Amino acid sequence: MTGLQFAYPQVIYLALLIPVMIGWYIFRQLKITPTIRISGIQPFTGSAVSWKNYLKHLPFVLRQAVFGLLIIVVARPQSSNSWENVTTEGIDIIIAVDISGSMLAEDFKPNRLEASKSVATEFIAGRPDDRMGLVVFSGESFTQCPLTTDHAVLMNLFQGIQSGIIEDGTAIGLGLATSVSRLKDSDARSKVIILLTDGMNNRGEIAPITAAEIAKTFGIRVYTIGVGSLGTAPYPFRTPFGIQYQNVKVEIDEGVLQEIASMTGGKYFRATNNQKLKEIYQEIDKMEKSRIDVKEINTKTEEYQRFLSLALLLLLIEIGLRLTLFKRNP
Repeated sequence: MTGLQFAYPQVIYLALLIPVMIGWYIFRQLKITPTIRISGIQPFTGSAVSWKNYLKHLPFVLRQAVFGLLIIVVARPQSSNSWENVTTEGIDIIIAVDISGSMLAEDFKPNRLEASKSVATEFIAGRPDDRMGLVVFSGESFTQCPLTTDHAVLMNLFQGIQSGIIEDGTAIGLGLATSVSRLKDSDARSKVIILLTDGMNNRGEIAPITAAEIAKTFGIRVYTIGVGSLGTAPYPFRTPFGIQYQNVKVEIDEGVLQEIASMTGGKYFRATNNQKLKEIYQEIDKMEKSRIDVKEINTKTEEYQRFLSLALLLLLIEIGLRLTLFKRNP
């Protein structure tokens, strides 16, 4: 329950009359105080002061209290219970990135991995209301960053990933399964995985389609992105004479990636250069902008009864005092 609010708060301004009435009462008391001329006060020395003298202003005080309480009653005090279900554009997203050696191919600038990191970082920065996480995979898979709203930490971890930090290979199924495990317990209205790879599944104990079926079971939508130019791509090889480049055939298992996306209600994209990759993330961003308006329920309860009851009680006391203890003789 929240604090008291008034339906008609402007009525409270009537309380400004109370100090005016107090001032007028004091002025009247000074005017009507009886006086008598006597030769001395010796006859009255030691006389006890009547208790009525101390309480003679009590009826006036009670009347002012009644007036103040009636002002509150007319202003209609109310208390409210509020429930607010706050949901914005936030959804839960895991970005799963292939960091195998082939991601160093330079058909993207400076290479596939760095281009993927740069575009994904822009994507993260553009969705401040989402919880996002990062999974990386090559021959194995692990969670680089669990779901978080601290996007600064996520982007720092994203920039820190490098090819070669885990065993080489392309375990698409394992990367997808790890991503699913991070989302399966989420209670978000929308759960999404963006899986980016430049190769074909050749490692891991979980098949990509099996992982896709698990994602579908948990209501997770998967967008798949195949990264690589058409035909061949320049790949840097270390030799005793320094870095040498060879054109390597680009092999992406587009059929599997398309099936994963289709099974889970997502979409498959093919990125052949930096600009195309950026456009893909922009398209995903638009598709996943689903605002839910904030729902607020307010229940108000009238609270004037207790103030009215107190006012009536004080009024009865004041009337009783005037008719008994402070009754004036005719």
